[in-house]
Amino acid sequence: MPDTAHIAPAAPGMSVMELIQSAEALKAGGHAAAAVALYETFVAQNPDHPLLYALLFNLGVILTDHRDLNRAREVMERALEVNPDFHSVYINLGRIYEGLGDNAKAVLTWNGLAGRLGQITGSALKHKTMALNQAARVLEGAHQDEPAETALRISLEIDPHQREAMQHFIALRQRQCAWPIVIPFENMTREHLLTGISPLSIDAYTDDPIFQLALSYHYNLKDVGVPVGDIITNHWSAKNNQKDKPIRIGYLSSDLREHAIGHLMYEVLGLHDRSKVEVFAYYCGIPSNDPIHNHYKETSDHFIDITSMDDVTAARRIADDGIQILIDVNGYTRDGRTKLLALRPAPVIVNWLGFPGSLGSPYHHYIIADDWIIPEGDEIYYSEAVTRLPCYQPNNRLRIVAQEVPTRAEVGLPEDAFVFCCFNGTHKITRFTFDRWLEILSRVPNSVLWLLSGAEASHGRLKAYAESKGIDPARIVFADKKANPHHLARYQLADLFLDTTPYGAHTTCSDALWMGVPVLTLSGRTFASRVCGSLVRAAGLPDELICTTAQDYIDRAVAIGRGKGDIKAWREHLLANRLTSTLFDTSKLVTHLEGLYADMWQACLDDRLPQPDLANLDTYFEMGLLHDHEAVEVQTIADYKGFWREKLAKRHAYRPVPFDNRLWKKPE
Repeated sequence: MPDTAHIAPAAPGMSVMELIQSAEALKAGGHAAAAVALYETFVAQNPDHPLLYALLFNLGVILTDHRDLNRAREVMERALEVNPDFHSVYINLGRIYEGLGDNAKAVLTWNGLAGRLGQITGSALKHKTMALNQAARVLEGAHQDEPAETALRISLEIDPHQREAMQHFIALRQRQCAWPIVIPFENMTREHLLTGISPLSIDAYTDDPIFQLALSYHYNLKDVGVPVGDIITNHWSAKNNQKDKPIRIGYLSSDLREHAIGHLMYEVLGLHDRSKVEVFAYYCGIPSNDPIHNHYKETSDHFIDITSMDDVTAARRIADDGIQILIDVNGYTRDGRTKLLALRPAPVIVNWLGFPGSLGSPYHHYIIADDWIIPEGDEIYYSEAVTRLPCYQPNNRLRIVAQEVPTRAEVGLPEDAFVFCCFNGTHKITRFTFDRWLEILSRVPNSVLWLLSGAEASHGRLKAYAESKGIDPARIVFADKKANPHHLARYQLADLFLDTTPYGAHTTCSDALWMGVPVLTLSGRTFASRVCGSLVRAAGLPDELICTTAQDYIDRAVAIGRGKGDIKAWREHLLANRLTSTLFDTSKLVTHLEGLYADMWQACLDDRLPQPDLANLDTYFEMGLLHDHEAVEVQTIADYKGFWREKLAKRHAYRPVPFDNRLWKKPE
C-alpha cells in the first residue's frame, strides 16, 4: 500500500458520512492504506460511537481486499463483539477464516449465523441462504459432500429459485451416486430442480442431445445473460491483416496448467506452423507456476494472463491484438469466461475441447468434432456449424509415466481375477451404468471392478447397492487418487476398461489406451457419450469394442471377461502403434486444425460465417423437463426422433410450435 504520511488524520467532529466518503475517495485514488489509517484514527477517537460495528466492518472489508487477513480477522471479530446481530460480518468473517486456511471455523461461523436467523424477514432469509451457501461451498471443496448437500437443501427450501445452489446440489448428488439424482423436496418439484442443472451435469444425466442443446441455451440465457459493456462490432485490426500473413488465433482457457485439458493440449501450441498461424494464449485460470503452465508460456508466441482483467478490458485486449479466430477451450466449465465471449472480441469464435457438447450460444460460430462424435445427420443437435478433425482429441505423447508399477496385492486387487476397471469420476456413474456393471460381474464370477476413489459415502453407497443386487461388495475395489505419473503406471494392472454412459471417458480413455489397456464403450447420441468411441477407433482397435446398445455392451464385456476376446493382441497393437495411430498423431491433428482455421477465416472474409441456430430451443427445453430421465433411459429409446416428435405434436395441439430445421418440420 502507498505511504500515508501526507494524508491528514480524521478531523475531530468528522461525521460518519464524511468519513465514509473520504475513505471511498482515497480507495478510488489508489490510497487504500490511507483509507485504513483514516478508519483506524476515527475508531480510536470514537470508541463508543453507535455505528462503531459498521465502521469496523468497512475497515475489515478494505483489509480483506488487500489480503491483510490477520488484521481483517481482528477487526471483524471486534465488530461482532460490538454487535452480534450485524449479520453481514458473519459472511465476511467466514471468508476471512477460509482465506487463512481455517475452513472448520469458517463453516462454524456461517452455520452460527444460520442458527441465529430465526425471524422471517427478507434480510434474514437473504443472510441465512448466503451463510448456508458459503458453508456448502467450502464443505464441497473439502469433499464433505453429505453436509454440503444438507446445507444446500435447507437453503433451497427457503429460496427455491437459486440457480447456482441448484446446480451444486445436483452435482453433489451425482458425485455421491445418490440415486435418484433429481428429487423433489419441500418447495421444490423435480421439474423445477431440473431447470437448474448445469450443462456439465446434464451430460452425465441423460443421453438426450436435443434436451442438452436446449439446456445449454437456457443456461446461456439465464446464467451468462446480457454482457456488461458494449459489444465489439468493428474488428478492424483482425480484418485488415494482410492476406500473406499468418492467421492470428487465440486459445482462451483457464486450464493451461496441471489439468486434464492442460495435459491433452500440451503439444498443440508448439506444433503449429508459424507460417500459417500466429499463436496467442489467453489464460484465465488460477495462479500457477507448474511445469505444464510454464510450457504453455514457452510454446505460444504471445501468452497473456487475463485473469485479473474484467470482461470489457479483456475483450478489448483480444480485439486490439487482432485475433481473427478465438478458440474457447472452456465452454461452460469452471473459470470459463463466457461473458467475455458475449462481447464478440474476435470475428470468429470456436467451441473446442473444453466442453463436450453444444453451447447453445448466439456467438459461437463453429464446434470442432469428428465423424464419430457428430456423425452426418446429427448436426441438428448443435447450434454451431460442425467442423471435423480425423480425431477430435489431441494427446500429449510426452507424458511422464512412473517406472515403478505396483503389484495387484499392493493396490488391493486379487492376483488371479479378471480386472474390469473404470477411472472415470463417480459423478459419471449412473444407476443404469452401475446395473450393467453388476450384471457383468454376476456373469463373470472370477472378476472384480476397480474404480477411482471418491468420497467415502459414495464408496459405501455403491457397495451397499451391489450387495442388494447379490454381488459381494468386496468385488468393488477403489483406487486412491495418485499423481498422474503413478496413476498412469497402475493402469497396467487392469484387463479391460469399462466406459460409463451417457458421459463417457475422455482423457481417462486416452490414458488407458496409451498404457495398452483396451476400452469397451457404449456410444449414445450425445457428444459426451460418443467421444470414447471416437478414441477407440482412432487408436486402431476393432469396432467390436464400440457398442451401440446396452445389451451388446453387457454381452461383449462378459465374453471378454470369460476369455473370448483377444486382449493380448489388443494390448500389443496399442503399444506398438502408440506413436503412429491417429489418436496419438498430434502433429497430424494440428495440421488439420490449421486447415479448419483457414477455411473458417475465408468464410468470414467471404461473408459466409455461419450464424448459430437457436430456433425453438425454449420449447425443446420446456418439453425435455417433462420426461423422467431416471425412470426411462433415453439412450434405450430406439426411435429417438419419433419420441420427440410425439411430444412436440402434443404440445403443438394446445400451443402451436413454429416449424424448425431440426425435428419439427412442416409436412411435405
